[in-house]
Amino acid sequence: MTLFHALVVLHVATGVVGLTAFWGPIVTRKGAQPHRRWGRAACYGFLGAGALAICMALLSLYGPEHRHPEITDRTLYEGLFGWMMLYLGTLTIGFVDYGLAVVKHSRNRHALRSLRYQAVIAAVIASGAWCGYFGWQVGHPLMVLVAVIGIVSMVIQQRFIWQSSEPPRQTYVGEHFRALIGMGISAYTAFLSVGLIRLVPEHVFNPAIWAGPSVIGVSLIIYFTLKGKKAATPRPSGVRPHPQ
Repeated sequence: MTLFHALVVLHVATGVVGLTAFWGPIVTRKGAQPHRRWGRAACYGFLGAGALAICMALLSLYGPEHRHPEITDRTLYEGLFGWMMLYLGTLTIGFVDYGLAVVKHSRNRHALRSLRYQAVIAAVIASGAWCGYFGWQVGHPLMVLVAVIGIVSMVIQQRFIWQSSEPPRQTYVGEHFRALIGMGISAYTAFLSVGLIRLVPEHVFNPAIWAGPSVIGVSLIIYFTLKGKKAATPRPSGVRPHPQ
């Protein structure tokens, strides 16, 4: 077994843990023990999968042999399985790091301004910018789209970190939730970039398939955001909520 194939096996193993455990925190009661347990499993799985994705991307870019010889457009291959995979791995790690950090430092938002956290955000923005530029150069809109989504997400995080006024307490919960949903989006997209080529290679560059994780993830963010706002809206005195 070559080094690359060993990394693929480990990547799939950690990815399966993350992709499976990811739904646990969504369906369990927020803050409860099962929610935290499933959340930790998902985060650790995605951290491993993201780090291994970066290793595979570097091997695809600088390794001694070409992977997936069935892809004849080597420049496009370098973009999707090299630079975009490196970016998605970095983005996944960035979302996990931020999602855990906003809970850990919920009473000290200034801790997120330290070099420790800012370096991770900077790495995501830099890798995303290069992914988008490379995609624009080779004429592949998918690379540009995923790069823009990640960079905008990092800008939103920075806006929360550096705003002068202290945000409401519940804002941290929303930031935590949004970041970990983003973690799932980037991880599922990265998983498709590896798995599709083996299962249905004729659709590996199909934008409709690649857009699936983003559509589902953004829909979840909108749904739970509206649900949270509805729950937080004060009810008129004397009005009791309807039983669920």
